[in-house]
Amino acid sequence: MTPSSTHLVLIPSYNPGPKMDSTVRAALEHWAPVWVIVDGSTDHSEHRLSAMAAADVNLRVSVLPKNRGKGAAVLFGMLEARALGFTHVLTMDSDGQHPADSIATFMQASIASPAAMVLGKPVFDASAPGLRVKGRKISNWWANLETLWAGIGDSLFGFRVYPIDPLIGIMRRQLWMRRFDFDVEAVVRLSWRDIVPINLPAPVRYFKPEEGGVSHFNYWRDNALLTWMHFRLFFGFILRLPLLAVRRLRRG
Repeated sequence: MTPSSTHLVLIPSYNPGPKMDSTVRAALEHWAPVWVIVDGSTDHSEHRLSAMAAADVNLRVSVLPKNRGKGAAVLFGMLEARALGFTHVLTMDSDGQHPADSIATFMQASIASPAAMVLGKPVFDASAPGLRVKGRKISNWWANLETLWAGIGDSLFGFRVYPIDPLIGIMRRQLWMRRFDFDVEAVVRLSWRDIVPINLPAPVRYFKPEEGGVSHFNYWRDNALLTWMHFRLFFGFILRLPLLAVRRLRRG
């Protein structure tokens, strides 16, 4: 385990299923502190988490009274973290899909380049649903267009390290980025703020229901949300196009 006073692992959690316990324990094996934000879960998982936190000083659990969405949970955690002097958070899902053994590598990349955002670029295995893998290519194409190909490897993969201050500043100025739209909009808007991406490979594992896998992805609802999000971002891209073009030319 690597302790830090500037970088913490932040895990938003909503009805995560049985993989939550092993996910949190695996994160604690590689980093400290680890914070879990229980986003209005109705499965009583906060009781198990609170018991784990009582036995480990490196784990902190916050419980939101109602479900607000992933982005809102991350924002809550970042505000709490900044108040205690932390500067960066690594976000990961609570369902076991993200690689805890890559935490230290991502954190060290962030420590070496604190002004950057460190983005996971998923390495899929045979467990990945084909529709999800193909569908994300559309969102990635739009995100790269909206940033004028500034180097975002994958816009949807939530295993990443954010600098806290600029992301809080962005989220406080608009009402979006609170639910499934958070991951994509965060990297696009940070890129507009000239936060350079560092892309690192990260294996991702999709678990079947019989293996304890849980998915809250709703194909129609969440794709409609992403479509509306890209409409907003494209309009913002048009307004920023001259600045983005000059920045791109300077970087070659």
